[in-house]
Amino acid sequence: MSYGLSKFIKNLLPRRLFYRALLIVAVPIIVLQLIITIVFFDSLWIKTNKGMTRALVGEMKTFITAYDNGKYNNNDLSSLFSIYLDLNVEYKNDKLFNKQLKDRWFSPIDRTLRRELKSNIGIGNYWFDTTAYKDLLHINIKHNDGYFEFFIPKDRVASTSARMFALWITLPALLMISIAIIFLKNQTRPIVNLAKAAEKFGRGENIDEFTPSGALEIRQAGLEFDKMRKRIMRHLNQRSEMLSGISHDLRTPLTRLKLQLSFIKDEVLSKKMSLDIDEMEKMLNEYLQFTSLSYLEKNEMFDISELIESTINKYDKNEISKELIPRVYMNGKKSLIQRSLNNLINNSIKYADKINIDLSKKNNNIIITIDDDGIGIPENEYQNVFKPFYKLDKSRGNSKSSVGLGLSITSDIIKSHGGNIVLEKSPLDGLRVKIFLPL
Repeated sequence: MSYGLSKFIKNLLPRRLFYRALLIVAVPIIVLQLIITIVFFDSLWIKTNKGMTRALVGEMKTFITAYDNGKYNNNDLSSLFSIYLDLNVEYKNDKLFNKQLKDRWFSPIDRTLRRELKSNIGIGNYWFDTTAYKDLLHINIKHNDGYFEFFIPKDRVASTSARMFALWITLPALLMISIAIIFLKNQTRPIVNLAKAAEKFGRGENIDEFTPSGALEIRQAGLEFDKMRKRIMRHLNQRSEMLSGISHDLRTPLTRLKLQLSFIKDEVLSKKMSLDIDEMEKMLNEYLQFTSLSYLEKNEMFDISELIESTINKYDKNEISKELIPRVYMNGKKSLIQRSLNNLINNSIKYADKINIDLSKKNNNIIITIDDDGIGIPENEYQNVFKPFYKLDKSRGNSKSSVGLGLSITSDIIKSHGGNIVLEKSPLDGLRVKIFLPL
């Protein structure tokens, strides 16, 4: 149960570090402000308003009692209450007292005023309106054959400091959260830059000199990444130079062997040896291609739909059908993507009579599907065929037709672009190859 609750909470939390850090900073501030606000309004503002309203209703009752006493001149009494208590009152001989009372239950002033008038004046003996005038309360109290009409300033029942308090509570909180956002942006930016540099390097793109920045731990991680990047680049350069030397050294004796074959009079032996030399040369070329995927080629934005279309047209075969959505753009190494497509189509042409190529988009992925009606590949061999020099030709045809590097090279190209390649059973009863590439 605790695991399920923990997983539920993790799903609710944002996935990005910036927003998680913002929650850590913002939530305590917001909770603290809410607690302070609730305590203030409950214990101070509401209670203060209740006391002010109770005093006001008491003053109105005092006026009515003095008015009924008859010892005072009513006009002088009204003037006295107006001057010293700010109660502007007038008696009206009007039996049509009944007016519809507005039920504004969301207003603290209305609730408090209704409660006090109900308990001190009585139900049906009062009417008030707090919205008709901006700065005044309009209160009518039934008396004998008419009613008293009071106009009272609103500050008699509401503390004006509440708005200032709310302003002082809100503005500093917003200011602190804004400052926190700026600082968090500056702290998470080096992490984002490091992630982008790692992703770019993982795709085989060239990276300019990477400069670590940010906090000490982030700088250390960036520094270690830069050291690793330089070691890998040094290793790749050394491997390329070594392979270039091996290529030069091996081609020379192979060329001499070809020349010497021309002097052998036994044509059968000469042909066999020539085939072996050609196979050695082919293995050498494919191995060099496999071990030197171009890190020098730069990424570019291109239309992969157009690239697949042109690749298919070069084969000029009616057996190849296609279903391509137009104008699908991706960022990558165009020639390497084309090479991987050529490897897959060549394999399908070699072992199948019917081929269907489909291009679609789903979420943020490009999906290329190649189906054929060939003899397929056993399911237990799906992973093995991506290994270098692994061949199934012993059960599929001439073992000299390939050296087992086509799918290895294709897999490396797709994965270097941040994608994936999987094999499945085709609806055409052959092999299905699915390529996933990020947009």
